[in-house]
Amino acid sequence: MRKPVMAGNWKMNKTWAESVVLAQGISNRSKDSWDDDVEVVVCPATVNIKAVDSVFEFDHTPVAIGAQNVHWEAKGAFTGEVSIKMLQDVGASYCIVGHSERRGYFGETDEMVNDKATALLEAGMTPIICCGESLAIRDEGTYLEFVTKQVLAALAGLDEAQIAKSIIAYEPIWAIGTGRTAIPEQAQEVCAAIRACIGELAGPAAAEAVRVLYGGSMKPANVEGLMAQPDIDGGLIGGAALDAAAFEQLVEACLK
Repeated sequence: MRKPVMAGNWKMNKTWAESVVLAQGISNRSKDSWDDDVEVVVCPATVNIKAVDSVFEFDHTPVAIGAQNVHWEAKGAFTGEVSIKMLQDVGASYCIVGHSERRGYFGETDEMVNDKATALLEAGMTPIICCGESLAIRDEGTYLEFVTKQVLAALAGLDEAQIAKSIIAYEPIWAIGTGRTAIPEQAQEVCAAIRACIGELAGPAAAEAVRVLYGGSMKPANVEGLMAQPDIDGGLIGGAALDAAAFEQLVEACLK
């Protein structure tokens, strides 16, 4: 059985103080079962990672810390970037790569996603590798080919064990921040295709081990239907992750 993952992407939200308040709210609602039966991750803005990690560490809260971006080089003249070691030093053990907003606004390519995922895995961190199609590609009917191509490009050159440790987040761009959500059957279709393409690339054991998350406006109102799908192992959560009570409901849905 794959251990479900519920990861909150706070994006460019919350000041230092607001991040501490949100982290404390999540900590107050956490349960011991989160440690055994679900992986809970929050990804604050980089400048707030240490503050959030300190809350969870002080309270012994079973919530891990992730980052929203990283550079694949260990160090160098890359103004404004952060390295893997910098993230590890402040408590991060996961990192989102290839989010549609990074691809769309900042020109992140499949090759860059692969470089980041490879560097993270080599350093012992877990990449949350995002993929997903626009509304135009969805309407063209070529979304399965598009998404699986993104996945294969992100995983290029990785061995079976590295692929098995990766997390893939399917985030249909047309359902992010729009209020629209893929119905469970639509999400399952793509997540199953992702798992199948991983099987072709790295074998059935890796395909069975890798966790595939849904990242398109998952919220308490639709989480149970999505989590009931056989190839959806959790969520990459945007707006609902900014509310401690809502995020708790999403985590608890993984335990049913």
